[in-house]
Amino acid sequence: MPFTAAQIAQGANYTLETFRRNAPIDNININHVLLKWFMDNKAVSVFGNGFYNESVFVSNDSNYQNYFGADQVTYNSRDPVRQAKYTYANYHDGFWFDEDRLKANNIVISEDGMDPATTSEKEQLVNLLEVSFTALQKGIQDGLALETLQSGAQSAKAVVGLDALVSTTPTVGTVGNIDASVATYWRNNTNLAISTGTVGNVSNGMDAMWDNCVRYGGRLPNKIVCGYAFYTALKNEARTQTTRELSGGGVAQGGVTYDVATKGLYYRGIPVEWDPTFEQLDAVVGAITYPWTKRCYFLNSDVIKFRPMKGAWDVKRKPQRLPDRYVLYFGNTGSYGMTTNQRNATGVLSIA
Repeated sequence: MPFTAAQIAQGANYTLETFRRNAPIDNININHVLLKWFMDNKAVSVFGNGFYNESVFVSNDSNYQNYFGADQVTYNSRDPVRQAKYTYANYHDGFWFDEDRLKANNIVISEDGMDPATTSEKEQLVNLLEVSFTALQKGIQDGLALETLQSGAQSAKAVVGLDALVSTTPTVGTVGNIDASVATYWRNNTNLAISTGTVGNVSNGMDAMWDNCVRYGGRLPNKIVCGYAFYTALKNEARTQTTRELSGGGVAQGGVTYDVATKGLYYRGIPVEWDPTFEQLDAVVGAITYPWTKRCYFLNSDVIKFRPMKGAWDVKRKPQRLPDRYVLYFGNTGSYGMTTNQRNATGVLSIA
């Protein structure tokens, strides 16, 4: 029996009883490490007049002085805070079904809705919607993962992302309406073109980066993420510097097991994680001075924030059917921004 258009829209919200086949095996979507971290630490925010303001402490305006006895002392006015202003961006993704595609899946649309849909038809509909919405979700995640890494220069409508907030050229440009060429406090740390020819250069570079990141405000990096080339260079360096322990599980069984792999790569107890999105972005942007595969970022979850707009994030859309097309539309939109409140507590490294 046929469905009405309204019933199909209702099925899109999974109010039909759910039936599912074996889920298709994902062969294309990669692991977006940094996007997951952004989402795990997101802060739902209001963008009043189109902006989110981060309060940035820029000076003590100190009037410290010595005095003795009846010496005259002085007072001053203080204005130690500046507002870093950030805008938001919008995303959209969506799909449609024409009636012939639905018919090919044994789904028929009725205008009168007099006959109820059968169990088999419900199963067909929910299977089709579930696969389509899964692809929609994965596509949005893929787009967000790439956009949040970039500077925003790729489009006037794109978000200002990591490549601007933690820049390879931190003395250039304006971030959050603060000019980094003038405001020395508003510059992230860099250590670029590190030679891998000498063992110890990469870890020494990370030591220097750590010290620079904790120098002001004492905010320790709690996220270290990198591209594959950097990850491999650090892993190779670690292999020459680490003593391995061979274990037979505490029971002598004629020998021990030797595992040439390691469970993970760490720096000061923090996992150093490879994000395949870095290589994905390299393929998109082409040749650049500091390829993403060679980069490593020191970040702090209180400093860099992913900010979905309150009431405008992950909005399910079901646009009305057009009178001149027999098509059903489904979509998803969201508004969000990215902010930093202390650039000098973050940094980027790159190997040569």
